[in-house]
Amino acid sequence: MQRKVILVGVSHKQAFFDYSMEELENLALANQYEVCSVMVQNMERENRATYVGKGKVEEIKLEAEIEGAKLVIFNDELSPSQIRNLEEGLELQIMDRTGLILAIFAERAKTREAQIQVEIARLQYELPRIFGQGEDLDQQGGGSGVTNRGSGETKLELNRRTIRYQIKNLRKELQDIVANREVMRRKRKKNNLPVVSLVGYTNAGKSTTMNGLVKLFQGKENKQVFEKDMLFATLETSIRDIHLTDNKQFLLTDTVGFVSKLPHHLVQAFRSTLEEARDADLLIHVVDYSDPHYKLMMETTEKTLAELDVKDIPIIYAFNKADKREDTDYPIERGDTIIFSAREEAGLQLLVNRIKKELFADYEKATFLIPFEESKWVAYLNEVGDVAATEYLEDGTKITAEVAPKVIEQLKAYHV
Repeated sequence: MQRKVILVGVSHKQAFFDYSMEELENLALANQYEVCSVMVQNMERENRATYVGKGKVEEIKLEAEIEGAKLVIFNDELSPSQIRNLEEGLELQIMDRTGLILAIFAERAKTREAQIQVEIARLQYELPRIFGQGEDLDQQGGGSGVTNRGSGETKLELNRRTIRYQIKNLRKELQDIVANREVMRRKRKKNNLPVVSLVGYTNAGKSTTMNGLVKLFQGKENKQVFEKDMLFATLETSIRDIHLTDNKQFLLTDTVGFVSKLPHHLVQAFRSTLEEARDADLLIHVVDYSDPHYKLMMETTEKTLAELDVKDIPIIYAFNKADKREDTDYPIERGDTIIFSAREEAGLQLLVNRIKKELFADYEKATFLIPFEESKWVAYLNEVGDVAATEYLEDGTKITAEVAPKVIEQLKAYHV
């Protein structure tokens, strides 16, 4: 049975406030809550004590009694004192936007790395919000006898120290996982395979795009990543090898999606995962073109990438879900923009052609004469190049192929 919740936001002339409330509702639904009421307070600024003001607190309390709601979710991150005052005034469970996003991430995290990242973010969020009453604040004795009672620490301080210790241990465990990821990155770079990273707002269609390309060029259902029409369906970074029909090859990575007001602790905790995008040769910024607020989503993605120091990397803007719009012809290419549907082969093929222009612009046709005793290089050219012609002559195999400059350099002794 879904828990009934009330959503509350303060509109102080915020840009896109209505959308942020709509998104808060979608986040609540993603966490299996039933939204029974949405309440808005129009104020110049948030109330420092209760976020919404004393009168609105009474109004929310009455609404909760009528609707049978036990949880109130607020559209911004609340301070520790606001949470305490609201809990006292409403006598209900309180959650803010950050807490809601953390709860969703905790539910969706499947790999150990993702679970550690979420737990670190949760503990960092909770650390300044720990408070207690009555016996929770009693001091623990620092020595023997009643005279030493004041030399100990409060249970509150003990709890904070315990959380800091947990964060330290989790970070150490995460460092070991990150070190292994770095080894894998170095191996990929050694193989000289270009890396393409999918980035974008949550539920924009990154995983659908990846699955479409995997199916088109690998035909392997077991290589497809999880996808679902919901916020934060993907938290783990997935990497797939895309081997094109002309023997061009690249690695495709799928990263966690972004959202407006994404908690800072969460961005920092997922930094090691998101840095896959920082090391990419090309970014594909997937955009939900069917959403009327897609421009805001693009701004949020770009802002988050800047926070992660992802810069000076070529970008293709992939405007997805064009099939859900009635005013758009697709698939089409306009400069660095592709308008398409990730569920349709024609659009995916157009996207791949654009990727090839970006990644393989320096490829060129070259002809080689390979002696028969060096036939291994013929096999090599058929593996790494797009072979246009093969001719068997008296002194060897003459082969013409479109290849990377490094291949021409590697086989310069046979280049004709």
